[in-house]
Amino acid sequence: MSEELDNEIEAINSIYGENTIREAPHSAPHSYLLAIPQHEVTLRLSIPIQYPDINLDITAVEGVGSTSQRGFGNHTLLAARNLIQKVFTPGQVCLFDLLQELEQSRDPEPSTNEDGRTEDSQRVEDSDVPRAGRKETTGASSEALVPHQWALSSTVTEKKSLFIGRVCGVNSSNEVQSAIAHLLATDKRASKATHNISAYRIRTSFNEKEVVYQDCDDDGEAAAGGRLLRLLQMMDVWNVLVVVSRWYGGVKLGPARFGIINAVAREAVVAGGFAKD
Repeated sequence: MSEELDNEIEAINSIYGENTIREAPHSAPHSYLLAIPQHEVTLRLSIPIQYPDINLDITAVEGVGSTSQRGFGNHTLLAARNLIQKVFTPGQVCLFDLLQELEQSRDPEPSTNEDGRTEDSQRVEDSDVPRAGRKETTGASSEALVPHQWALSSTVTEKKSLFIGRVCGVNSSNEVQSAIAHLLATDKRASKATHNISAYRIRTSFNEKEVVYQDCDDDGEAAAGGRLLRLLQMMDVWNVLVVVSRWYGGVKLGPARFGIINAVAREAVVAGGFAKD
């Protein structure tokens, strides 16, 4: 197994859960099983030792959940084969992108319940909410900002890079703005981090309808914000803001950094009491 694949598997399993992707037992070398989240379908993959320079093959349906409609396994297999051609770029790992594409293709249409609220709430990306990067807080007065109680993860060190996650409760986009601004205005260590990756989810009501605000920011750590938001979605937590700070140590970590980012974020969410039992 290449280091790139090993790091990618670690990152995916840290986000979606243990054994989302694993080596297939009693099979030919380079054979893996990929459980598609929320699909109840497991696909068999053949990943060459030259991956990610050479694309992988999606060879078969390994298993289908008992509640899935007839033919859904083959439908997912064909969709995955088409999508892997779309997301693959030589030299770049692509399994996480494949999972995201498959999840989007499976999203159900929102339905309306008896009181008129949509069960899959109206989703809004709030462009007025500032990013967690330092530029947004230039000139901000720490005295004018409202402090938030942050729950912190332990500090993780990997090849001289430091990672720490923190989470606080929020109930509006204004609170997201205030929390990030206050953090960066008052915490010198956080303000000097190479990256402050953030994601938030807020569920509230407006005109008797449920509204969801959710967004994320990479702050220069490419693709990290989306993975952080996906973690919050998988944990099904609401009215939370999570910020993961990374201080770069001079050594590139590859996809392994996503596993660490999500691990400290998950730890912070649990420490803050936001995780469901």
